[in-house]
Amino acid sequence: RERFDFGGRDVASWFPRHMAKGLRQMRVALRRADCLVERRHIPLSGRNPALLEALGIRPHVLVLNKMDLADPRRQPVSAGAGLGGGQPWCHSSDPVALQVVPMVAKLVAEGPRYHRAESSEHNILVIGVPNVGKSSLINSLRRLHLKKGKATAVGGEPGITKAVLSRIQVCEKPLMYLVDTPGVLPPRLEDVETGMKLALCGAIRDHLVGEDVMADYLLYTLNKQQQFGYVQHYGLGQPCDCIEPLLKHVALTQGRTQKVKVLTGTGDVNMMMLNYPAAAYEFLRDFRAGRLGRVTLD
Repeated sequence: RERFDFGGRDVASWFPRHMAKGLRQMRVALRRADCLVERRHIPLSGRNPALLEALGIRPHVLVLNKMDLADPRRQPVSAGAGLGGGQPWCHSSDPVALQVVPMVAKLVAEGPRYHRAESSEHNILVIGVPNVGKSSLINSLRRLHLKKGKATAVGGEPGITKAVLSRIQVCEKPLMYLVDTPGVLPPRLEDVETGMKLALCGAIRDHLVGEDVMADYLLYTLNKQQQFGYVQHYGLGQPCDCIEPLLKHVALTQGRTQKVKVLTGTGDVNMMMLNYPAAAYEFLRDFRAGRLGRVTLD
């Protein structure tokens, strides 16, 4: 396929109500922030235009997540992902996380502190779209510098953090506090394709978009980028451009079936049928786990 038919989908329903409240709280918290740490898993589509103005006037660090799953052939895309002079770099392990505190301290020391020069503490706001690993980053920094356990909940689903939390200390010298924030999508996504990329990475709940259309778009994207790892992973004879045969094969080989009651003239009959939604979810889960190869959606 040369293009993907989104069928006139409306992305307005993909923006949960609690995000509007979170966005208002974040704008208030930004006034007290000395620096922003922005977390992304997609270099370009992972940006939130609603925060661009704040990013432009505050020192900020861009932390690219899931770099071990990114296509190394498309790494140059990440080089232009920074905003307002921010320095993009990746966080994928504790040794790399050690760079966060000194980098933030350097940026705060070199920039204006907006009438807070008398305070020696650093107030950092961690921002990003849902399910991008903001809470995990805070917990990682706290473990590294303070040898303390988790201070904020994490999970594999978007929406774990629903409100701007109180400050969490992550370092003693320099005295540094981070504020976890809810993952916020822009109220109006630039286009359906941007929303679909975010959904594939787990920033939007699957059921809001539909696992079937997400699986179809994923297959389209893999073929477009000539990423045929799914052929070998599922034991297919060749790449396919239609999602139905792929899901049928996955359902058959993975045993994804469901019992369906069929009404007949002689009574109800239970039949086993292939579970296509479960196969679509399996396809998405394999992609998110990197089992289909290293892919960069942007």
